[in-house]
Amino acid sequence: MKPLTLLPAAGQTSLAHPEHVKNITLDDPALAIFTDFRQSQALVVQAGASAAEAESRMREAHVRMKIVVDKANNVLGMVSLDDLNNQEMIKRISQGFHRSELKVSDFMRPLAALKAFRWQDIQQASIGDVVDALQANGEQHCLVVDNQRREIRGIISASDIARKLRLPVDIATESNFARLSHVIYQQIKPRNSLANVG
Repeated sequence: MKPLTLLPAAGQTSLAHPEHVKNITLDDPALAIFTDFRQSQALVVQAGASAAEAESRMREAHVRMKIVVDKANNVLGMVSLDDLNNQEMIKRISQGFHRSELKVSDFMRPLAALKAFRWQDIQQASIGDVVDALQANGEQHCLVVDNQRREIRGIISASDIARKLRLPVDIATESNFARLSHVIYQQIKPRNSLANVG
């Protein structure tokens, strides 16, 4: 094994950048905005975890959504910061629950209530196809399932779409996909949006 030498970092002030940065558009393949769980570890939270603690950790990590799993790592659903917000906590507390009793499972959206794209369809789709499909759905995140492997392959996030399209969108404000997709359309397809108003 070759010993490594640490050098002072002073004097190196410029950042390296990819040589070919491609601007992504609605015509690019949907795979450009797809988070593949075979490439990136899924962000998960245990169903029995404290809801207040989960919300706090998600805010600290700037994470808007996590997959909810049981102790055997089976997927039970999804939970977002919107699901865990303080207003939802207060509703439960007013029903007689103590804040410390509330679990992630009390706020999650169960798997049976979630919508998903088929992995095989996403491989053939464009980003524009995804935005069109999600605009009517009104969800911030949408799962992608691989029926052949019988697994949840990944997720598509409105915030990832806006970030990769380099849109100046405040994700913290635009938490609902219907609103966010409207902003995406206003910025990318302004003529179509104006035509639809009249």
